[in-house]
Amino acid sequence: MFFKPFHVVALVAALSSAAAFAQAPIVIKFSHVTTNDTPKGKGADRFKELAEKATKGRVKVEVYPNSTLYKDKEELEALQLGAVQMLAPSLAKFGPLGVKEFEAFDIPYIFPSKDVLYRVTEGPVGKSLLKKLETKGITGLSYWDNGFKVMTSNKPLRHPADFKGQKMRIQSSKVLDAQFRALGANPQVMAFSEVYQAMQTGVVDGGENTPSNVYTQKMHEVQKHLTVSDHGYIGYAVIVNKKFWDGLPADIRGQLEGAMKEATRYANAIAQTENAQALDAIKKSGKTTVYVLNDKERAEWRKALLPVRKSVEARVGKEVLQAVDKESAALGFK
Repeated sequence: MFFKPFHVVALVAALSSAAAFAQAPIVIKFSHVTTNDTPKGKGADRFKELAEKATKGRVKVEVYPNSTLYKDKEELEALQLGAVQMLAPSLAKFGPLGVKEFEAFDIPYIFPSKDVLYRVTEGPVGKSLLKKLETKGITGLSYWDNGFKVMTSNKPLRHPADFKGQKMRIQSSKVLDAQFRALGANPQVMAFSEVYQAMQTGVVDGGENTPSNVYTQKMHEVQKHLTVSDHGYIGYAVIVNKKFWDGLPADIRGQLEGAMKEATRYANAIAQTENAQALDAIKKSGKTTVYVLNDKERAEWRKALLPVRKSVEARVGKEVLQAVDKESAALGFK
């Protein structure tokens, strides 16, 4: 067949265009609600670096921190619709989604140590919980640690009675709602991105979070008191849109799994250090008085919060709670 010169040019252009399309990178939009300098933010950036290196540029990860793409109320819906491919929401988010077993992570004082926590998240219990997300169009990849929570307010919070009448911000969680009601406080559900202004204007009196989140969101600048209580835990699950994940070439998916494992090790390793440094920075700022509960006060808090577990047992699932207790017992905790 004879091709005229302009036919040859058109054919070459078409082939070049097809080749360019075939080589176009797979884009993963990774959205999260914290800043880049938190454990989660640094973990997301490390995953981007590792994923792009492992796939030799076949995958491009776009990280959107600090609610720049979606607010935390919108994230999960966006993921399920495929508008964003990857998230790292707090574990409390899955209860309202219908996977109530995750609310076990919100129960106060359920984890007596980080070692018990890791036995849960890295063992059969954690894997079985992630599996439950698949019916929601979500694939769970990993758990990322943040740390144990502190309380902040514009009044000292040393005893359970100090919470009476306080308006305390919470994530949407029946367990966290029950926690503050047990303390005599009034829980207020609010998006993470709205908390600073709400504290600044007095819409809420205080809240709970990890030191790294308190510091990077500048909450300590609008809260006069911080109590190191370690009463609860904040962790995240890195998740992807199931349809997107299942549709990836097998080799790409394997490379991304490897990158996620390494990023998880990194994020979890720095979490405790980041929180310790944040707490130190809060103290040095001079804007917030930091108080650490003593053993007697901690016992008071435990006693006041003990009924919370019983009140949410049917909702969360007795089997999950027993599985957590089994991991605690394996490390010598009663």
